[in-house]
Parts: sequence; structure tokens; C-alpha cells
Amino acid sequence: MLARLLNACHHFPGFVYAAVRLVETTNTIEVDVRPRRGSKPHCSCCGKAAPGYDLLPVRRFEFIPIWGYAVMLLYAMRRVQCRDCGVKVESVPWAIGKHSLTKAYMLYLAHWARKPSWKETASSFGTTWDQVCHAVEYVVQWGLAHPELGALRAIGVDEIHIGKSHKFLTLVYQIEVGCVRLLWVGKDRTKRSFDKFFALIGEELAGKVEFVCSDMWRPYLEVIAKHCPQALNILDRFHMVAKLNKALDEVRAGEARRMVREGYEPVLKNKRWCLLKRPENLTDKQNVSLRELLAYNLKSVRAYLLKEEFQLFWEYDSPAWAAKFLDA
Repeated sequence: MLARLLNACHHFPGFVYAAVRLVETTNTIEVDVRPRRGSKPHCSCCGKAAPGYDLLPVRRFEFIPIWGYAVMLLYAMRRVQCRDCGVKVESVPWAIGKHSLTKAYMLYLAHWARKPSWKETASSFGTTWDQVCHAVEYVVQWGLAHPELGALRAIGVDEIHIGKSHKFLTLVYQIEVGCVRLLWVGKDRTKRSFDKFFALIGEELAGKVEFVCSDMWRPYLEVIAKHCPQALNILDRFHMVAKLNKALDEVRAGEARRMVREGYEPVLKNKRWCLLKRPENLTDKQNVSLRELLAYNLKSVRAYLLKEEFQLFWEYDSPAWAAKFLDA
């Protein structure tokens, strides 16, 4: 019965499902797989058919569990005498390389790993976190090797920091209603690196991009202007607020040094977070300190008031009114 189901759902030319048995001690269903009579093995390096060389011990491949039982495909791999590559292990259509998971199981695990945590996915299917990780790696690598980009209307670019050194990766996402996915990962966060993404998608697709969301990293802005001049470049709120806070902090630090140098009372000392934090996040002590500080006619106070006034910008729904706010 199970062999018939496997033949119907996961049929591989050149191979047949033979004996099926239940191992009750391990709650495992074992399925013997053997090559079809007269079929030739294929070299795992070049993919060409080649004569057999010898037989390796039986390997176990994990298949999708059924009825609460683990399913194992058992197959003795053949080695081939390839004319171009020499003696190599054959390739099999249900697995890749030395992975012990079948491709079908890796796709299944990777689909589930998008929802709960990988640990929960592993627990649900009676496998390990490492196996789920291998499954996700396989699916990601396959997706990168077989990109189906389609039309791109909105993309986002960001960088992530890796390791303890100053190394970055550039990530490009498709960010549209009903389709949010990672499109591309590149080394570094340079113009040269980001250019490679647009070389991948080509001028035609780049010319149809309508929106690009990015931070204010200059190499990104220059590449976006070069390849997507027609697109609206949306600067994300987080980085804009970070720029405002950085400017305010520079004004505060400079003014604090000047006041100390000129002998004024150091009213800005220990006031950094009073000025940088949002009012609703201040502690009671910081609230008191801020009220006292706002009584002074200082550049830092004026910079703080401008920063807080800019928060109104995010409340606008109309582009026209938002533009008038900026022009005021």
C-alpha cells in the first residue's frame, strides 16, 4: 500500500520501491529502494550515465513522516566508472550530496520552519534542529540558483552586521502586499556589491520598480538613483529618527563643552538621555530634569524642540500636507 502511494506521489524513473516493513521498536517504516533492471546510474559530478563500478553499504534517507511513524528509504548507493570524472558515487533523484534527508522532506521542513521556531518544527517531526537547518539551507540555495523574480514593484534594501569584525551583508527584499520575500544577499555594503543585484535582475525589471525603501547609507542611495531613477526612494523612519538624534547629540555635546570652557553652570551634564528619549519613555527623575532644562535658552533645547516637532510628520496620511509641513 505505502509503496503504491510513494510511486504515485514520488515516482523516480530508474528506481522502484521494493519491500516495506514496520520496525515497531523504533516506530519506523523502512522502505527498500532498488534500481530498476537495466537502468544505468548517473555520475554525481557531471550527471552523465556511466557503467557501474561497485556497490556501497546501504544508506538511510529520511522521508516525510506518516501516521506518526518516521519513514526511511534504504538504498545501497552505486559507484560509477565515469569517463570524464573517474570513479564517483551515483546521483539519486530523491537526495542531494551527503544529506540524510530526502529533498521532499527538506522542502516540507523548510515550509514548516517559516511558521513556528526551528526547534518546534524539529520537535513536531521527530527530527533535530540541525536537520531543519540543513533543510532550510537546501531550499534557500535552490531558490538562489533558480530565481523566479517576476515583476518587482517595491523592494527594500538593508544591511546586517556579521561576526565581531566590521563586516556587513547587503540584503534586498521584495516588499509588496501578499509577497514579502528575500531576493538577494551580497557581501559588503558597497556600491559594487549592490550593483550586482541590478545586474542579476537586468535593466528591464529594474525599470519597472516603483518604490525602493532604504536607509540613508550613501552608496545605496547612489546605486538606487543610478538603476531606478523612476522609483520613489522611501527612507525608513528608524534611520531618519536616528539621524535626528545624532544631530541633537552633537549639538548637546558641543554646547556642553563650550559652557564648561566659558565657566557657565554645567546644566547639560548627564542630560543626554533626557533629550534623546521620547517623552513617554522618560523616568520620573528624567521628566523633572527635562522640565528644568527647557527653561534655559540653549541651542540644545531648540534642537530638542525641533526634533520633537518633527514627530508630527509621521501622522500625515496626505503626501501634499506632509510636503507642506516640511516646507513650513
